[in-house]
Amino acid sequence: MPNWLLPENIADVLPSEARKIEELRRLMLDTYRLYGYELVMPPLLEYVESLLTGAGQDTDLRTFKLVDQLSGRMLGLRADMTTQVARIDAHLLHRNSVTRLCYAGSVLHTRPSGLHATREPLQIGCEIYGHAGLEADAEVQELALASLALAGFVDVRLDLTHVGVLRALLAEDAKARQDEATIVALLRAKDVPGLREQTKGYAAATREALLALPNLYGDIDVLTRAKEVLPALPGITKALADLAVLAASALGRANVAVDLADLRGYQYESGAMFSLYVPGLPNAVARGGRYDHVGEAFGRARPATGFSMDLRELARLLPTAERKHSIRAPWGNAPELRAKIAELRKSGEVVIQSLPGHDIELDEFEYDRVLVLEEGNWILKNLG
Repeated sequence: MPNWLLPENIADVLPSEARKIEELRRLMLDTYRLYGYELVMPPLLEYVESLLTGAGQDTDLRTFKLVDQLSGRMLGLRADMTTQVARIDAHLLHRNSVTRLCYAGSVLHTRPSGLHATREPLQIGCEIYGHAGLEADAEVQELALASLALAGFVDVRLDLTHVGVLRALLAEDAKARQDEATIVALLRAKDVPGLREQTKGYAAATREALLALPNLYGDIDVLTRAKEVLPALPGITKALADLAVLAASALGRANVAVDLADLRGYQYESGAMFSLYVPGLPNAVARGGRYDHVGEAFGRARPATGFSMDLRELARLLPTAERKHSIRAPWGNAPELRAKIAELRKSGEVVIQSLPGHDIELDEFEYDRVLVLEEGNWILKNLG
């Protein structure tokens, strides 16, 4: 095997792509700061017990695990940063007030999450802790849409759902509660024949409502249909009202859709959830939602909501970055030359000195000027 060969779904990021990713990262983090979000940097690996707390089985399966040679305990390489940030809020910051945190860093997956997806996403996101109201959900949703707008995406689809609908239905039927994991899997796959077989023996009202969920998707009129076909349980009524508020807050900035059977993250989330889609990618570019119970395992239950996205996947959809205009300068140690180069760089110009005996091949920069010595002065001349 060649020693330069990388594992499947792992790749180097070359100059043009790396610049796109880094510029997006800086732009988004600066924008989050304007909203009052503080940057945190969790470690790449932790003890598995802490890393997987409240994260659900999906995250467990995606997490690389290894033995710590210092302690003999099992470590995990993070597959998601959300639980790490929840740990920081609950255990380290321990504030009583509302806390807004943001983050950006690589995560590792044992398997790719979708077609052509990398196993080393660069995850960026925001979380709000300490406020249980829809205002926090709306702010997080707004920031996720603003992040895509910063990347230049204007044709965005926002898909909404709410775990409260299914949980309210299961609470009414003990037999259905025992089959919760199977029901969630069937709903996520929209497997109506399998769902019909699975729900035999359930209470008639529960069975009818569960069979209706896979067809409750489309524009925001789905919420009206849902009120007509689903039982008027308090949990369902509240969930549909929450979705109506969040849908209204996004109108004009995204094409809003509702899918009450889209239950990815069901074990992890506790309220409204959303996914963002853009043309050219079948997978969601961002996911978010409420997860009020994760902090409990760290000794402090806190209302929490947030979103995250993969900057590498997002950058892959963007056009190749234009090469930056730059200045070519000769190599030399003359004080006048060094002073002129320093002056140009201080003003924001890219100045590249030619090393003796070498041509320069560049992906990132394009020479449009050259620094030359004329009559004892270093001056800029345009090229071509």
